[in-house]
Amino acid sequence: MASDEKPNIVFIIADDLGWNDVGFHGGNAPTPNLDSLARESLELTRHYVAPVCSPTRVGLLTGRCWSRFGITTPTNHQALPFDTVTLPRALKARGYETCLIGKWHLGSKPEWGPQHFCFDHSYGSLAGGVTAWTHRYKKGEFSTTWHRNHELLEEEGHVTDLLTAEAIRWISERDLEAPFFLYLPFTAVHLPVNEPEEWLQKVPDTITSEIGRHYAACIMHLDDSVGKIRAELERRGLAENTILVFTSDNGGSTATNNTQPYPVDDSPSGKVTASNAPLRDQKGSVYEGGIRVPTLIHWPGKVEPGTSASPCFIADWMPTFCQLAGMEEDPDLKWDGVSLADALRSGSDFPERAIYIAGVRFRSSALFLEDWKLIVHRDRDPELYAILDDPSERKNLSSERGELIEELLKTLTEQQQSDHDSVVKGQ
Repeated sequence: MASDEKPNIVFIIADDLGWNDVGFHGGNAPTPNLDSLARESLELTRHYVAPVCSPTRVGLLTGRCWSRFGITTPTNHQALPFDTVTLPRALKARGYETCLIGKWHLGSKPEWGPQHFCFDHSYGSLAGGVTAWTHRYKKGEFSTTWHRNHELLEEEGHVTDLLTAEAIRWISERDLEAPFFLYLPFTAVHLPVNEPEEWLQKVPDTITSEIGRHYAACIMHLDDSVGKIRAELERRGLAENTILVFTSDNGGSTATNNTQPYPVDDSPSGKVTASNAPLRDQKGSVYEGGIRVPTLIHWPGKVEPGTSASPCFIADWMPTFCQLAGMEEDPDLKWDGVSLADALRSGSDFPERAIYIAGVRFRSSALFLEDWKLIVHRDRDPELYAILDDPSERKNLSSERGELIEELLKTLTEQQQSDHDSVVKGQ
């Protein structure tokens, strides 16, 4: 079937990019390409993800809450059963070519890699974030991780440049008659950040610390890559029929750049300078700073530019893309996400439903319902926020709304009933 009958899909995920790290949210590093994309896109200002990386990737690729697979932390072991109907598997059944370029982190050995889950082509890190120049994951069993199509390899070059070049090459060489799904999970701006002099020289003089300049350069480098991907789509005549989504896998982190157990890569010292302002907290948290991320969807002539404050989350993308590809919803897939396709095309609000966010190791969880956000911690009382009016989560209303707390706790308990129903056997 010709590609103009089904939209191409390019899904870009930044790694640990903070709410306030982008220019269109007032960030201190210039992001002209993302700013331009934002002006031409619908910004989803209440798009939620998991507090950390692997769970978000599970949500995207399955349309389900990551907790159904028992995944609430970064994992190097097989995250999904081999028979899982993943997003690339569903799209391949509708005639799509599928490609992953970037960070997989759902099984850090080739035998658990992307092609076992219906990606035709894969390249990048099987594990998580890697050193910028040597492409090594943390010391240990999974440190050697750079691959192309199951084969581990060594390459020279900066990680962001290598991923961008591979994406452009794949776009330029693919079959123009088939629609495609290109999943681009960059490792930027995950630590350890270590940028080339070319990008450090472009950082504004107002940013003075060494680590701050490397972090800003990493954001700018990523921004440039997004611009190059868009330019290639334009050059190939693909932009008009391509849905492009840009988001982040979780909120920004202020962890220390070079004290993690990564191999030596001459990375600068100090805490990375991510900003989630005005949101509360950071990566790893179910407060807004950990799970509410910059998100844009661009689809020329189909999705009107602007902003939407309707709540949505990462598991909605699989039902959305499957509907747009002509696939009928299958109850056996047990999606937690809902299709946003009709609402995106009509400019209406997204369907109302509860959104459940399982936190790291289930120590805390969040539930969104209408304009309310409930947070439940393992070791202290629940919290309640009128999140539409109080996105910074300054006023805990739990002592004032006891009956509402009880209703939301009941809904949360119902949502949690399906946790662990699809874990990999033996794990």
